[in-house]
Amino acid sequence: MDGKKTTHRGPKTGQTREDRLKAALKANLARRKQQARVRSSDKPVPDAHPAGQNRGSDQGE
Repeated sequence: MDGKKTTHRGPKTGQTREDRLKAALKANLARRKQQARVRSSDKPVPDAHPAGQNRGSDQGE
């Protein structure tokens, strides 16, 4: 056992992973906030085919 070197990554690896997760979470939150802003600023699009009305040539026949 004396001749083997062990590579112990320790807290540096954990910190790096934590930093990556933190950055990913921050980016995800920013993206979701932007999507929410866009959705709330969009005007509702009127339905082209209101409920109860079928589209196509079979209507009324």
